[in-house]
Amino acid sequence: MQRFPPVSLIGAPTDIGAGHRGASMGPEALRVARLGEALAARGLEVVDRGNLSGPHNPWLPPVDGYRHLAEVVAWNRAVMEAVGAELAQGRLPVLLGGDHCLAVGSITAVAAHCRQAGRKLRVLWLDAHADFNTSTITPSGNVHGMPVACLCGHGPRELTHLGGTAPALDPAQIRQIGIRSVDPGEKKLVHDVGLDIYDMRHIDEFGMRRAMEEALDGVDGDTHLHVSFDVDFLDPSIAPGVGTTVKGGPTYREAQLVMEMIADTGRLGSLDIVELNPAFDHHNQTAELAVDLVESLFGKSTLMRA
Repeated sequence: MQRFPPVSLIGAPTDIGAGHRGASMGPEALRVARLGEALAARGLEVVDRGNLSGPHNPWLPPVDGYRHLAEVVAWNRAVMEAVGAELAQGRLPVLLGGDHCLAVGSITAVAAHCRQAGRKLRVLWLDAHADFNTSTITPSGNVHGMPVACLCGHGPRELTHLGGTAPALDPAQIRQIGIRSVDPGEKKLVHDVGLDIYDMRHIDEFGMRRAMEEALDGVDGDTHLHVSFDVDFLDPSIAPGVGTTVKGGPTYREAQLVMEMIADTGRLGSLDIVELNPAFDHHNQTAELAVDLVESLFGKSTLMRA
């Protein structure tokens, strides 16, 4: 029996917050890899809402510590409204990014939905990076390195208050998995706010199964589980199609275990798939791998189980 609500695919074709061009092509690469068809084959009702529209990428240097802030806000507002509309209809939104700055909009919408419904929220942030930078920490000004900070109330008011109130997210609601690249100033801020991080050192020492058991501890029938899946979470040897590769990431089997253990909870309520950059990919292999993993997130097991 299907455990998932009907799924809505929402494309956000922009690299507005990134340091490399190309993530704007991510939604179409996922469609070419037949994401919608793969989920439908699992018995889910799937509707592709097409792509959101927003300002073009002017590719300018930072202003007051942020690159393209007005454009980033416009894209995130569009994402927030689209994701919120799907949740209000009882559907499961899947954001096809686009760069990871878009998670400000998607998670702001999810957090508001959970507050209105009186449900608990748990965010699993699958990423090589903590994304807890601020304008005073990073000279690049690229907002795709700042979404978790913005969601937790650290950043420009236009993003911290995107949904009208701040913070959208309490650090206790998020678990970060696979982290292996954190700037020195960012590391201090992460420790100061008490973010719960299962970095690759922890995973190497204790294993992915234990890390995921801890990250999912407390998830129950009253929990909305949001997964923000940055494709650079994966080791670049299997997923080259990203703009910010970091060696030493999860293997294929470790990544499958992550997705299968999330699926086992039956609590997945929303999903981001971001930072897929076909300009760096080989014959769309990273998009195809992402689709394979998302299938597991929706219940396909590589093990000998029903």
